[in-house]
Amino acid sequence: MSLSDTEVLEAVERAMRRAAAVVRADFKRGLVGLATVASVAPFFGLLGTVAGIYTSFPGCGAARSACMAAIAERLSVALAPTVLGLLVAMPAWLGYKLLTSNLEALDLQMNNASALLVNYLSLYLNLRGA
Repeated sequence: MSLSDTEVLEAVERAMRRAAAVVRADFKRGLVGLATVASVAPFFGLLGTVAGIYTSFPGCGAARSACMAAIAERLSVALAPTVLGLLVAMPAWLGYKLLTSNLEALDLQMNNASALLVNYLSLYLNLRGA
């Protein structure tokens, strides 16, 4: 069975689209986890801070100045989870943005290379048929 030149070009285009989709899916697979870490980490930090603040107030039946000093010390420790959450989230978000922009550039390069290959193949088939 022999294919026409148009059928050959269409088959090549379909194969290149499939290959590009596989490459794109492989690269995107890790990006979902990175985006999740970047989104969720600040909330875990905030949860730790709220828990720390909640545990700062019980047992404050002493003198007012002693109570305030104890609360201030516990509150400063309670902010540590928020700092940790932000220290995890910010690099994850920056990495996600960097990798996403690199994926877009790769996608553009794949599309350009595919179009160039189809153009060269079309020229070859036209010259061969002439």
